[in-house]
Amino acid sequence: MELTQNQINQLYKFTRQHYVYHYDVQTELVDHLANDIEEICTETPSLSFEEARDKSFKKFGIFGFMDVIEAKQKQMNKRYRKILWRFFKEWFTLPKVLLTFGFTILLFFILKIPFSEYVILTALFGIVVFDMFQIYKQRKQQKQKQQKQEKIFLLEAMIGETRQGFTGLAFINIFNFINLTNVSFSSLDNSWLLVVSFSAVLIIILFYVTAYLMPNKAEELLEETYPEYKLVKSL
Repeated sequence: MELTQNQINQLYKFTRQHYVYHYDVQTELVDHLANDIEEICTETPSLSFEEARDKSFKKFGIFGFMDVIEAKQKQMNKRYRKILWRFFKEWFTLPKVLLTFGFTILLFFILKIPFSEYVILTALFGIVVFDMFQIYKQRKQQKQKQQKQEKIFLLEAMIGETRQGFTGLAFINIFNFINLTNVSFSSLDNSWLLVVSFSAVLIIILFYVTAYLMPNKAEELLEETYPEYKLVKSL
C-alpha cells in the first residue's frame, strides 16, 4: 500500500498536533511514519489509515515524539556551534583582526578616563533598548509565521532564539558586574585594562555575530544546511 498525498498531509498535521513545530523534524517523522504505516497496512490490510497511524505512533513510547525532537535539537546544536565558530574565527583573519585590535586599543583609552564605567553603562543601556526593539519585531514576525502555519526549520528558529538569549544574558551580566563591584577602570593597571578591553571586544564580536551577522545570513545558512529549503519555501 502506498500513501496518498492527502494522507501524507494528514501526517504533517498529526506531528504538529503532537508538538513538532519545525518542518525538517516533521519531514523526518512523516517519512518514518509513512514507511511504517505502509508496512502495517500490507501485513494487516483490514486496518484503516488512522488505525495504522496510531499503531505506528505507539512505537514511539509514552513520550511520543519528544525523544526524536531532543535528538534533533542536540544534532542541530552541534551544527549551530560550528557555524558560530566559523563566523567568529573570521574576526581573527586579515583585515578584521586589525579592526579587532583597533577596537581593543580604543576601548583601552576610553576605560582610562575617570568614571568611564558610567559611559559604558550608558552605552550598554542604549544598545539594550535598541536590541530589545529589534527582538520585539522579530518575535512579531515569528508569531505571524506560526499563525499562517509557515514552514519553519529548526536551524531558523535556533538562530532567532540564540540571538534573544545572548542579548539578555550578556548585557545584564556586564551591567551587574560593573554596578555591583564598583570597579573604577581608570585605577586599574594597564595590563588589566588591556585584558578587560580585549574581553569586552570579544563579547561585542560574539554579540554582533549572533544578533546580526547570522540572522542576516540566515537564508544562505538554511540553503547550505537543507538542500530542499529553496524548493519548500517556493511552494
